[in-house]
Amino acid sequence: MRSRRSPSALSALSALVVLVVVGAPAPSASAAPTALAANDFRLSEGEYNPVIAQLDDELPVASVPAVLDSANRAATTSGCDPAATGQLAAFCWQSGDNSTPDWYPQGISTTADAYDSGTYEGRTAVFVSWYYNGSGTDKGARISFVDYENPSAPEYRHVLLVEPYTNSAGQPDFRPVTIHAGGIFTYGHYLYSADTWGGFRAFDLRHLWKVSTGDEAKIGRQSDGSYHAFNYAYALPQAQKFTASTTNDVARLRYSAASLDRTTSPDSVVVPEYNADGTGSRVVRFPIDDTDRKFAESDDGYTHATEAYRTDIPSMQGATAIDGEFLVSASAGSGSRGSVHTFTADSGPTKHSSAQPIGPEDLSYRGPDQQLWGLTEYPGTRFVYAMDPAAF
Repeated sequence: MRSRRSPSALSALSALVVLVVVGAPAPSASAAPTALAANDFRLSEGEYNPVIAQLDDELPVASVPAVLDSANRAATTSGCDPAATGQLAAFCWQSGDNSTPDWYPQGISTTADAYDSGTYEGRTAVFVSWYYNGSGTDKGARISFVDYENPSAPEYRHVLLVEPYTNSAGQPDFRPVTIHAGGIFTYGHYLYSADTWGGFRAFDLRHLWKVSTGDEAKIGRQSDGSYHAFNYAYALPQAQKFTASTTNDVARLRYSAASLDRTTSPDSVVVPEYNADGTGSRVVRFPIDDTDRKFAESDDGYTHATEAYRTDIPSMQGATAIDGEFLVSASAGSGSRGSVHTFTADSGPTKHSSAQPIGPEDLSYRGPDQQLWGLTEYPGTRFVYAMDPAAF
């Protein structure tokens, strides 16, 4: 844990000026977290969706670099200042995405989650999930693929998440994935999303489909044989589910967010549980396998958690861990800045008040550059930013 506190040369991802918020309240500590029986929390792997192979025959398949190269929106760094503690970098969405009430950003990941080199097929990118909050048909969730090769001028494109299925005519088809997408992480060629009460959904980045555009109301296979995704040019398919359960009468876990921790051996996934007043809120860690990029199973066929704590932190929106220290993002409503809580197995949580802007969500640690990435959700004040974890 000490290693991340030593200064290092910032890469292209941290080329912006460091800004530390001054005048913030001093950190406050509470009682140590309560360790829980981690083995009671588990995940069960479902089958790989066979319809994906059929849709590969119907649709052009694009690579992640191709999607990044097709970016059709420009983010901004000029005047974009979330004033986060230890701020290393930041960007803002273009005006329509910043202000729309129809979509809310939630989860964040980077290519450093996918591979420890920090890149995916040679590219540096940030991924952000959004859930649909508009009227009419529920459009589910989308992912912003942000090309971050040039941190001073990021560009991006939204990609719709879809679930392949066989329709009533026996044809390969897809529909929207109607989840909150409160937290995401990439791992190899998979993009994982938390599924609130369900566990996880896994999406396969090797099967990014180029689809027809021109109609915001159309989804899936049409009568003329074309495929649409609510006017998005690309669709990313759900490949598997990892279904959550508990044993020994333990209350089921709310999978409010998720992040990858590459500082453990093996790698692991951290899940925080949202509870507005914090009573009984938990943080749980699951092992993940770097060979097949799926959750690591025990002999009984389940993935069992390896750590679990009751923290009682109110309004947890995201969490990650670095060398044994947990960092939690917590919101405080639409009128107050968010906080970062830190704790270990033996100490804390310690609250760092006003460390984040209003409406903070998920967290993701980019190890190669020692950056703690976060984002905010409220229309009109939507930021994406990297903080120095040593500031906490």
